[in-house]
Amino acid sequence: MGWPVAHSRSPFIHNHWIAQYGLRGAYVQLPVRPENLEAALCALPTLGFAGCNLTIPHKVAALALVDRVEPLAQRIGAINTVVVEADGSLTGKNTDAFGYLHSLQESCPGWCADAGPALVVGAGGAARAVVAALLDAGVPQVRLCNRSQDKAQAIAMDFGPRVITVPWNERAGALADVALLVNTTNQGMHGEPALDLALDPLPLNALVSDIVYVPQRTPLIEAALARGNPVAYGLGMLIHQARPAFEAWFGVLPEASEALLHAVQARL
Repeated sequence: MGWPVAHSRSPFIHNHWIAQYGLRGAYVQLPVRPENLEAALCALPTLGFAGCNLTIPHKVAALALVDRVEPLAQRIGAINTVVVEADGSLTGKNTDAFGYLHSLQESCPGWCADAGPALVVGAGGAARAVVAALLDAGVPQVRLCNRSQDKAQAIAMDFGPRVITVPWNERAGALADVALLVNTTNQGMHGEPALDLALDPLPLNALVSDIVYVPQRTPLIEAALARGNPVAYGLGMLIHQARPAFEAWFGVLPEASEALLHAVQARL
């Protein structure tokens, strides 16, 4: 459920699993204008839905429209998954933090959360989920850098002293001793300019992560590969965040298989 939603690869992922596990059901796109979000959510039980995912621009607005919100989603300040309970009530969840952390562990099995600070670029809903995931994993400090520093400061206030803000014009210097760099903006996506960040000060052993998955190799990822840094692609987060959502609806935690990864890659 989103506006727009035609670009989403989630239907392919979930329908792949429905077929793989022999389940009855279908995952469909629901284009819903922001002003119709409440009516659409309220209709889910009547229409026989087990739930839905939420994407831009509904993740924050839906917090106030469901009957209950799980603690992690409340802390993040956004929901990306809605579950229709047996009594018809709606529960809001956030699986983005789970998806991001598992994508890191899959891409770089040797990654250690306590290896050093992380620099997170961006201050939207995805940034909030990434910050929560990194703090819970044990990253000692998260540096948050965004063009509008007030948005970054709002996140720092919500998450506590291990999150500090970095002015946009000091972003390059903040790379000098980090163990992880994360782009949570849409910069580098098809049709958008590349992220304006030179990697020269970045340690060569730092992991570089981009949550953008179209294209799979964003300009940031290409720059990191060219200088020898390990990388984590955005497609991993997309697939892994879908797994606990699927489990909430169907009672099966699906596999993030190589076959699924290659099938989704072929459709990018």
